[in-house]
Amino acid sequence: MFAPLCLTLGLVLAVHAPHLPAWLTAALAALLAVRAWPWRHWKGTAPAWLKLPLLALLVGAVIAAYGTLFGRDPGSALAVGLLVLKLFECGTPRDVRVSVGFACFALMAALLFDQGLIATVLVACGLLPALATLRALEPAVDSPPLLRALLPGAALLGVSLPVAVFAFVLIPRLDAPLWGAPRDARATTGLADSMAPGDFVELLTDDHPALRVSFDGPPPAAGRRYFRAYVLWRYDGERWRRAEGAGEAAVVATIGAPVAYRIDLEPSDQRVLPALDMPLDVPAATRRSGAFELLREQPVRDRLSYRLSSALDYRLQPALDAGTRRLALGLPPGLDPRSHALAEDWRARHGGDGAAIVQEALNLFREGGFRYSLAPPPLGHHRVDDFLFSTREGYCEHYAAAFTVLMRAAGVPARIVTGYQGGFWNTLGDYLLIRRSDAHAWSEVWLAGRGWVRVDPTAVVRARRLDGRTAGTSDAALGWNRSWLSDWRDRWDVVNRWWAMGVVGFDALRQRGLLTPFGIDQADSRTLGTALAVGAVLAALLGLAWALWRREPRDPVSAAWQQLQRKLARLGVVRRRGEGPRHFLHRAARKLPRRRKELERLLGCYLELRYARTEASTELLENFRRAVRDFSTRRMVQWRSMR
Repeated sequence: MFAPLCLTLGLVLAVHAPHLPAWLTAALAALLAVRAWPWRHWKGTAPAWLKLPLLALLVGAVIAAYGTLFGRDPGSALAVGLLVLKLFECGTPRDVRVSVGFACFALMAALLFDQGLIATVLVACGLLPALATLRALEPAVDSPPLLRALLPGAALLGVSLPVAVFAFVLIPRLDAPLWGAPRDARATTGLADSMAPGDFVELLTDDHPALRVSFDGPPPAAGRRYFRAYVLWRYDGERWRRAEGAGEAAVVATIGAPVAYRIDLEPSDQRVLPALDMPLDVPAATRRSGAFELLREQPVRDRLSYRLSSALDYRLQPALDAGTRRLALGLPPGLDPRSHALAEDWRARHGGDGAAIVQEALNLFREGGFRYSLAPPPLGHHRVDDFLFSTREGYCEHYAAAFTVLMRAAGVPARIVTGYQGGFWNTLGDYLLIRRSDAHAWSEVWLAGRGWVRVDPTAVVRARRLDGRTAGTSDAALGWNRSWLSDWRDRWDVVNRWWAMGVVGFDALRQRGLLTPFGIDQADSRTLGTALAVGAVLAALLGLAWALWRREPRDPVSAAWQQLQRKLARLGVVRRRGEGPRHFLHRAARKLPRRRKELERLLGCYLELRYARTEASTELLENFRRAVRDFSTRRMVQWRSMR
């Protein structure tokens, strides 16, 4: 009982460790070790003067870490802490049963944070020592080694798995995934509707999947995989922001066939739906802004799938209205004088030729000694001037922001677009995996006769990002671009995708699709309830049949003893009610004096088998059974009849 209970609590602490503060995890682990170490010598409960201060410290620690006791994060931290403290008052089997039940609850609570395949398997593994602890409380069960004690729990989980799958498939689902978890209000990394140099660093080092894209035909070339999200217009000298309702509803004229695809978007906590280049469709419950942003009313907090078609070659808004032009040329006064002077010089030399001014800016980045870096030096009050003429180090935010300021200062309407670029083509699953580290920012400039044109100044400094040699910034650092790692990464992401879509995202629509091949076209609650009830009855009958088939085998000692009683009964010696074996055979020996020695040997053998050993010796048992079988009554009957 001791070892599996401590292992259960240790696993609970381990599955919660990723989202607990490191110091709290270390403190709880130390408490667990302190209580577990002297367990064999100290089986009683801890005194109140020790438990109450520990409880007060736990509550104070949770409040210090989270500021409250309520919510997903503080609630789980408090539950794990209370579970560890419960170990200090486990002195009776009832306390142990309560601890095991509490531990199972805490294990399930870990799924509120992560419902991935690995997390689910770890939670299931945590049930093994819990079941072993309950089994160890049974009085008839010996104390086997820890590994052997876990085997019955594994067998129970294996037997229950088909029942769990059956119930998982047939329990009526809601339109939204049933196995979901409330998400905390804590900020997560992801695209935002504003941008300032420094915002993307955490995002570019986050390797979590952001979206997966399945194309109806061949995927576009690596250099054309731009997924637009937010369009930023307003600049206050420090931060770029969206302008709600900015510009007129743009018209896009497609050139060439559009690309059809489906996006499986991971929870982003953002209202925007990323779309390849220029989206031509609008998913349900979504609106399209004048700058071709796809926006929902509520943030995306669950996985979302939507289909789109997009134009890769197009002409967008060839005529610019005055309001949009004014918005696309806006700059805060009094900032970045050197950048303004440079742009004015370009404007003086090229006049209204926007394409030539764009080329001047790209030549500046290409030949001006600029470097791509995720750890650029800090910028001062004149951010663009400092970047262009002093530090010359930065990443996509710095280049897109500086380029857009130069364009506006030169009289070329420009705006910033944030989204994703590139991605990792999964050859095994035949889809494009885009991670958060593929986040990107680029510019769009308006050129007369051409409309809005995408310009990516970062690509001038770091061309590797466009040619597909690196899927994202973090890939090179992690070495994912090695072929054998890429293969394993493909396989693992396919498994994760299947788990996310087939298990976590198993909603009413997928349930209907799964049951249709079995003749259940109308998977309403009544049909599913009937099928579930019939299945439950069949499962109960199968379980009952299995239990009867697995009945406890008859005790061989008792079987031989009863055979001996039947033989003696035929000789007139019937065992009385409540008569012990010693008295019974002594009485038989007095009545059958010629068989006294034989009966005494049988009595001694039976007493040794039944009372002298915890487990019957195979050799002694066989001797007893043979002696009973050889105890013949025919000669005695003949002898008695001869008398």
